[in-house]
Amino acid sequence: MRTFLSLEEALEEMTGDLQPLGVEVLPLGEALGRTLADDIRAHGDQPPFDRSPLDGYALKAADTSGASPQTPVTLPVIETVYAGGVPSRALCHGEAMRVMTGAMLPRGCDCVLRLEDTDDGRETVALYASLPSGANVCRRGEDYRAGTLLLPAGTRLDSPSIGVLASAGVFAVPVHRRPSVGLLVTGDEIVPPDRYPLPPGKIYDANLSLLTARLRELGILQVTAARAQDSPQAAAAQMEELLRQCDLLLTTGGVSVGDRDILHQALPLLGAEPVFWKVALKPGTPVRFSRFRGKPILSLSGNPFAAAATFELLARPVLAALSGESHFALTKTQGRLQTPFPKSSPVRRFLRGRYQQGGVILGEQHSSGALFSMLGCNCLAELPAGAPPMEPGRSVTVWLL
Repeated sequence: MRTFLSLEEALEEMTGDLQPLGVEVLPLGEALGRTLADDIRAHGDQPPFDRSPLDGYALKAADTSGASPQTPVTLPVIETVYAGGVPSRALCHGEAMRVMTGAMLPRGCDCVLRLEDTDDGRETVALYASLPSGANVCRRGEDYRAGTLLLPAGTRLDSPSIGVLASAGVFAVPVHRRPSVGLLVTGDEIVPPDRYPLPPGKIYDANLSLLTARLRELGILQVTAARAQDSPQAAAAQMEELLRQCDLLLTTGGVSVGDRDILHQALPLLGAEPVFWKVALKPGTPVRFSRFRGKPILSLSGNPFAAAATFELLARPVLAALSGESHFALTKTQGRLQTPFPKSSPVRRFLRGRYQQGGVILGEQHSSGALFSMLGCNCLAELPAGAPPMEPGRSVTVWLL
């Protein structure tokens, strides 16, 4: 088992041979936020017929010539067509057809006069304005034509794209399958948040709630979570059960060098293949990576911020590789510190911060066990190994969350 890898080496070890899980077809109503696996083309024109964009009268423009409030033109009304209806025949010269918004226009019509510019007649109508040909007509196919590429493969579906697909009669879409995730939180010291009063020597478990919520924020909805006490045998059994149900297993706690760091015994009991232990970064150095029957197991520190930071840096690239969706991976930019960091950094360090308009405001508390200062955090600011204390104005690499 390799040890003390760089972040880049760890990512290569974890993702180098991972393949996307494949494609599934989802109903359109369940596809928000998912990524298309294939191009989607229109199988018909939109709109599928010439239609009226307003309530009014379908006319021939030549029949409106000279119409005004002072000199109205009066025409017989041969029919009223509502949205969803079909005109019974074509429109001839000297005729009007009353149409409602969205109604199909008759053949022979080349303009629509809005209701407000008429007397709203039902048997005959007085026209108070003239129109040019093409006025107030939504032509068939003016939005898109049959065969138009509506959305290419790789598009992440948002509400406008869902609407476009629905307008084209698409009711199911092929999308990249997202991994299901198992989450095991270990430690004799942790109790669920609903345990009251808090027993002496215990702390409330934040990791299960934090990581489950983060996975769901990112769009991973199939999460199976459990807690384990510091028993290698019990932890191994729980990991085996979770691995039956998931594509990726995350654990927190039990990976450092103490007497109760049970993952070093539990993973061999499970029969997992060890890949590496420890990554040259802070917080979260004692991260461990294993495989079980081809499935990745990423074991993170039990300290809440360390678990959160290494989840972002290490677990998200694994999610990207398994899903084939690049948005799971972090993006990087450059920023300038607006607040100081008074310590030197012997190893590569990641600090919680808030990035805005090129500036980075660091949190006030940097302990790996502290969570409160994560509120409002939208980035990790990277300090290279060997960095001295950092003054405001220094440029840093920013990993956007």
